[in-house]
Amino acid sequence: MKMGENKPWYNDQLRHYDLEFGQIPRLHYTDPKIDELIQQNKPVVILGSDIVKSAKNRWTPEYLEENLGNSGHTVFLSKGHKFKYYDESKILSRTNSHGVEFTPPTKKIRMKIGDFMKKLREWKPGQDRLYLQQPLNNTVGPSLVQDFVNFNWDYITKKQTKHQWGPLTSNLLLISQEGNVTPCHFDEQQNFFAQLHGFKRCILFPPSDFECLYPHPVYHPHDRQSMVDFDKPDYEKFPNFKRANGCETVVEPGDVLYIPIYWWHHVESLMEGGTTVSVNFWYKSGTTNLGYPLRDYQKVSITRNLEKMLVEVLQDPKEVGPLLRSMILGRYTE
Repeated sequence: MKMGENKPWYNDQLRHYDLEFGQIPRLHYTDPKIDELIQQNKPVVILGSDIVKSAKNRWTPEYLEENLGNSGHTVFLSKGHKFKYYDESKILSRTNSHGVEFTPPTKKIRMKIGDFMKKLREWKPGQDRLYLQQPLNNTVGPSLVQDFVNFNWDYITKKQTKHQWGPLTSNLLLISQEGNVTPCHFDEQQNFFAQLHGFKRCILFPPSDFECLYPHPVYHPHDRQSMVDFDKPDYEKFPNFKRANGCETVVEPGDVLYIPIYWWHHVESLMEGGTTVSVNFWYKSGTTNLGYPLRDYQKVSITRNLEKMLVEVLQDPKEVGPLLRSMILGRYTE
């Protein structure tokens, strides 16, 4: 069944999960409520803006193939539809310094854009899936650089200033094969996620769902990633997942989704929806005036920093849990 008259996608293009989701607000870029939601560290889809107008529907797979440049680009290969991020710096070998046996779930290679697009066109079930991720810099070809310069930086910079974000750290171009999924994770930066071509479903969870989404330990290569497999959740190991309180939207060309710092997000290119093209705008969190009681994302930040400190000091991750339990047992427990 079609999701509304003006929505060129269908329910059966979405993967099914056990959870039910609310809807992320979708507001016109002139609506003052956008700033209210950003101030509250809540997600919102910004509609009708010209933030990425110079690239909307222009950065098609064909245009990118012709103009992205001849230098190689980072492409991830996966045996399945999931592209779960891992931190290479936390892998020393098959067993890292904290005793974690780890085999990367994806393979990273360098590939020219022409070869990448050819593989997408000729892809058949059973072959490795592909996902290109390229920082936007002066190596991406003069046409794309000009399009990038013509983004509405005035609008974005005003948001950055108004909400006291830190500096822009990077813009990442994402070219995804239809049906690809970036599993649930959170970032430690503010993010404007702009959709340029095709459709992506974005499912977000607040920082308060930290205990429902079971992040990997900080020393693990999958740090900041949920341990829960959304396709086949193990409720014996992860019983709180049933209580996760998510919200979702499908972003289309021209939409810009604000993903607040420390908000979990699970992103999928729609099945049978064609290649998708997106751009991230990542900003440092900036100056935070602590108010009490602490906000949920501030609690997550403190939790992570404490965990990092204890792992570093104790040197053995197995000692972290017992130490924390001994601190609270009988004093902060009933």
